[in-house]
Amino acid sequence: METPRVSRVGPISPAASESAVDPSAGPTLTDLLLRVARQDQAAFALFYEQTSRRVYGLARRVLIDPELSEDATQEVYLQVWNSADRFNPAMGSPMAWLMTLAHRRAVDKVRSEQSATDREARYGAATQTIDHDDVVDTVTQRLEAEGVVRCLDTLTETQQESVRLAYYGGLTYREVAEKLGVAVPTIKSRIRDGLIRLKTCLGVI
Repeated sequence: METPRVSRVGPISPAASESAVDPSAGPTLTDLLLRVARQDQAAFALFYEQTSRRVYGLARRVLIDPELSEDATQEVYLQVWNSADRFNPAMGSPMAWLMTLAHRRAVDKVRSEQSATDREARYGAATQTIDHDDVVDTVTQRLEAEGVVRCLDTLTETQQESVRLAYYGGLTYREVAEKLGVAVPTIKSRIRDGLIRLKTCLGVI
């Protein structure tokens, strides 16, 4: 059977409220819930009419926001429709069972809203950090590159050539030595002395 439509919470009369606890005025809430468990839409509508004000009131106290409170109230009654067969009269009154559902739903909604807010805050913070880090890294790399180029100019021509081939060309000491036609120990000495001067210029040592 189709799930009955749950309307927005509206005012109910004192007479309707009294019928929830006065057996002489009509079916009791227990009777109505038992009928709802059998998918009786008329019983569901009457149960909603007699109890929705209190459910909405509880939701409003927990959630504050009227729209969220209305949403929570609707969700509670959809839960009632789908799980009325789980109500056990021996475990308590229909109203106690209903208010327990309402409180749990309202609290879950608070947690859900808070989680969404926290996720947005974390995402915003992470995005700002990433953007900030990207800018800092880019600037730092550019300054470092400019510093290295500037400091390379302080080396002798032979030191510059050896260092460039070894660190920018990716050649080994032996390959640099063969390319320049110089002994390997000489190349090692040039590169070592060149790196020392680079570090001094860059303020590394």
